[in-house]
Amino acid sequence: MKNIKAIIFDAYGTLFDVNSAAEKCKGKIGSKWESFANYWRTTQLEYTWLRSLMDRHKDFWQVTEDSLDKSMKYFDIDSSMRNELLDLYKVLSPFKEVPEVLKILKEKNYKLCILSNGTTALLNELIESNNLKNIFDDVFSIEEVGIYKPSSKVYDMPIKKYNIQKNQVVFLSANTWDVSGGGNYGYNSIWVNRNSNIFDNLDYKPSDEIKNLKQLLDIV
Repeated sequence: MKNIKAIIFDAYGTLFDVNSAAEKCKGKIGSKWESFANYWRTTQLEYTWLRSLMDRHKDFWQVTEDSLDKSMKYFDIDSSMRNELLDLYKVLSPFKEVPEVLKILKEKNYKLCILSNGTTALLNELIESNNLKNIFDDVFSIEEVGIYKPSSKVYDMPIKKYNIQKNQVVFLSANTWDVSGGGNYGYNSIWVNRNSNIFDNLDYKPSDEIKNLKQLLDIV
């Protein structure tokens, strides 16, 4: 890790808890809130992959709305909650160790970036609402290339901007398909395995596996 020039983070599920919007409404949704949140997330991801394959791009916010509509129907959740859930998705909570770890890494003078499916506006709102301004050198959105992860066009953006080698990047994601996407591209991909999941068989094994971002400090 001595030659690392940039540490790049996925946003959704890695820095920010995608289930936190539904969790804040669990009093209204009831015991099915977690199953609903997981279904919403899975549908959201499936839509990004399908739209990339079909060349029918919509931005991440539109995909989030479409996947929420399906999920609310599937779980029979009152449509009056739609706007509340969407508003909460714009201000997802970070995982508890994230702010402290990012500030420590910032002091070590690495380039810190986000590389995400989210739009620039969505990502900036998350950063601001969680008091993380002035932490990241860049926020890379897939909207710059018009296709979702795991397209190599997405992972190529920081390499082109910084004029660095692929192996000079540490890339972190909680999503196994994203870890594999970055790893197969040439990044040193680290899996943030918060829930003791099993890694996918996608021709890549992560260079490291950690349970939370605090363990990244032992690596870099």
